[in-house]
Amino acid sequence: MSSVAVITGASGGIGVATTRELAAAGWTVVATAREPETSDALRELAEQYPGLEYRTLDVTSDESVDSCIGSVRADLGTIDLLVNNAGAGHRGTLEQLTIDELSQSMELNFFGVARVTKAVLPAMREARAGRIITVTSLNGVVALPFSDAYNAAKFAVEGLMESLAAVMREFGVSISVLEPGPVRTAFFANLGGHADAAGDDDPYALLINRFNARMATLGSGGQSAESVAAVIREIAADPSPALRYQSSEQSREFAARKLVDTTGRSILDATTTLLQP
Repeated sequence: MSSVAVITGASGGIGVATTRELAAAGWTVVATAREPETSDALRELAEQYPGLEYRTLDVTSDESVDSCIGSVRADLGTIDLLVNNAGAGHRGTLEQLTIDELSQSMELNFFGVARVTKAVLPAMREARAGRIITVTSLNGVVALPFSDAYNAAKFAVEGLMESLAAVMREFGVSISVLEPGPVRTAFFANLGGHADAAGDDDPYALLINRFNARMATLGSGGQSAESVAAVIREIAADPSPALRYQSSEQSREFAARKLVDTTGRSILDATTTLLQP
């Protein structure tokens, strides 16, 4: 029986590309999203690959997560790989944002990751096997302007996963994060907050309008979702995965401005010693 992978946020972009990549590599794939039935790409992939199915999962709902993860285990017996991909960007600096907007970004981008990861950990820990790959962002390493809510959530995810990795390695479970830079998907088109041109009455108008224009250019010239998915497949197949990956040379160079060890291996080695007798 092939290994089982669960992917969140699989209805488009990196999620669809990862679904295709892992299914083609022989994985049994459960592609999840809030409304997977609305994705033509997922329906076509399910027809193409017999080992692929899609299920409903809302990462912001405890009930939805428990129901989906429980049903996958009941039907397929195991979850060998979780790919945390669900998330959404948000544009605006702190004064422009409401507390509700900050909370919503954290709920989806941070608590959503924590919720699904927590649901798969007990079985992986007991089996002393499994791996979790979380798609974070360069925004989780280097904070970009006017991305305050998104930066905060992604920094939080990076901290959660780096802390968790040392503990779960003692149980045979590997934790990795993947930090893409700009990717040519609908991500930039679906940004919340102040992604549109700000009016003259906004004191940040000049700066945020410049930033929005620059990010639109970077997004159109970014890497493909397929190339990011190929990196996820490589991580999933790596017998000794690192803690941290970047999905392109551009993102690796940018992360290196802040990270001396871009793989995170030395960090994980150092923090793991704190768990030794």
